[in-house]
Amino acid sequence: MEFLRPATWDEALVAMAEHPGALPVSGGTDVMVELNFDLRRPSAILDLNRIGELTEWSTDGSSVRLGAAVPYARIIDELPVPLPGLALAARTVGSPQIRNRGGVGGNLGAASPAGDAHPALLAAGRGVRVEAHSVRGVRLIPIDEFYLGVKRHCLAPDELIRAVRIPVADGPQQFSKVGTRNAMVIAVCAFALALHPADRTVGTGLGSAAPTPRRADLAEAYLADALAWESGDPPADEVVRRFGELVAAAADPIDDVRGTAAYRRHALAVLARRTLAWCWNDYREQLGRTA
Repeated sequence: MEFLRPATWDEALVAMAEHPGALPVSGGTDVMVELNFDLRRPSAILDLNRIGELTEWSTDGSSVRLGAAVPYARIIDELPVPLPGLALAARTVGSPQIRNRGGVGGNLGAASPAGDAHPALLAAGRGVRVEAHSVRGVRLIPIDEFYLGVKRHCLAPDELIRAVRIPVADGPQQFSKVGTRNAMVIAVCAFALALHPADRTVGTGLGSAAPTPRRADLAEAYLADALAWESGDPPADEVVRRFGELVAAAADPIDDVRGTAAYRRHALAVLARRTLAWCWNDYREQLGRTA
């Protein structure tokens, strides 16, 4: 096994082109577990830790360009206002040690259906783009096109994730997940919800509930039409119930050691109803209608 340690981003792209089977490592919170348990034996390891620009983020006011290796701990501390859903999801990731090392780029690269960042990225809007670089150029991949299957993504063998471009939140966002305990746990299922008052749309993201992270498209369209955006009046009980049903129906879960498919669907309906209540309360506060 070769160990490659480029000092610059350009060197990393050249190394990836010359070793297309190389396994990129930054935080290493997923990769090192697989290596330690002999679940993967790549031909080469590409260590990206010397490339400081991967741990930087910037914003132009309308979107955040989040470096692939910005640690979850910094997302929590520095980006709870522009990226509230992702910051909430980051709080549920592993332990403090994991949050200090892991980042969204690694979550995307692993492409696990249970990755905590995925639902929040999907809910954040259809403008989310994964910035994939190679010696051939740059691709901006829509988040909906990134996931192909269980732990499968659309990156070419010579591509590396440089950053993720995420629209700044224009309304409330929430994230919630169910686990077999309260911390340091892989999600049994997870759900993210974002309200987008600017265009009166809704964003959703389901995790650990299908072969890939996915949206609940019918639930999004239904809720966007049913909400009283102008008055801020609370949604009727029937609307809340139906939204939960549509979210559950969008899932395609399996039975495994963490939970049954039936339980996952039930839990998703509950998470959908709860996050809707939280988001709408926040929205009413923004409108000044708290009574």
